[in-house]
Amino acid sequence: MRDTDEKKEWDIIDEDLYEEIEPEEMYELVQLEKQKLKEKEMREEDERKKRPFPKWAIWSIAIAMFIQVIAILPQTFSIPAIEFIKTSAQLMQNETVQDYRQAVVVIEGADNKGTGFSISDDGYIITNYHVIEDQSKITVAFKEQGLFNGEVVEVYPEIDLALLDVEGKNLPYLTLADESKSPPINDVFFIGNPLRFNGIANQGDLIGMTELNSWEQPVYMLDAPVYRGNSGSPVIDQNGEVIAVVFATQKQEQHGRVGLAVPIEYYHDVNSP
Repeated sequence: MRDTDEKKEWDIIDEDLYEEIEPEEMYELVQLEKQKLKEKEMREEDERKKRPFPKWAIWSIAIAMFIQVIAILPQTFSIPAIEFIKTSAQLMQNETVQDYRQAVVVIEGADNKGTGFSISDDGYIITNYHVIEDQSKITVAFKEQGLFNGEVVEVYPEIDLALLDVEGKNLPYLTLADESKSPPINDVFFIGNPLRFNGIANQGDLIGMTELNSWEQPVYMLDAPVYRGNSGSPVIDQNGEVIAVVFATQKQEQHGRVGLAVPIEYYHDVNSP
């Protein structure tokens, strides 16, 4: 058992770690960021028209603007605003998806944040290995049950998965499929914590499998909006079972940008007697 002092320490860390964001608020955040960038560009354009600058000053401003734009682009344009918001808003009204969300957690270390999901009512959590790698302290946040200290039980770097444990009881959890399925698989759900958002549900298709140079086995390709923070998100089929775990994205010539997901069969394989 954790002692009282340890529990207090973990409860103090990021008390708003699992902040609820309504669909309307998500849309407003995206629109606000776009408006800020547009207004900034208009102000800078007006300033340039009002007074002439020596060439060295113009180049200095151009370089500064370039750096600022590069810094703000990931926050402003990395969400395809309309479709992302519409799909997520619709799915989060679905009672079944709401139930799935209860078992999806925020995982945060000293300098990293990702997603995980509960697979038992007594506190076992699956996430990506790269989410918890080299993290001295790990916080696990459930939507309703709050914050827990996460302990690493097993790591499987070869398939980028890890098993954590938290000291909880009667926790919501997701059921793992007994084996992986052959794509294409349409209309799978995945839930995670992309960018600045938490507990965001989305939908897509498993369109095939691809080989990676550093992997011995092929992985799923997910045709859906996957972003930083989705690492560790469960991919759930129409039977309500987890069939894969999101771990990366890849740009392909044929399909464009796709998500990559570890088939759940690989987790079963490394845990078999």
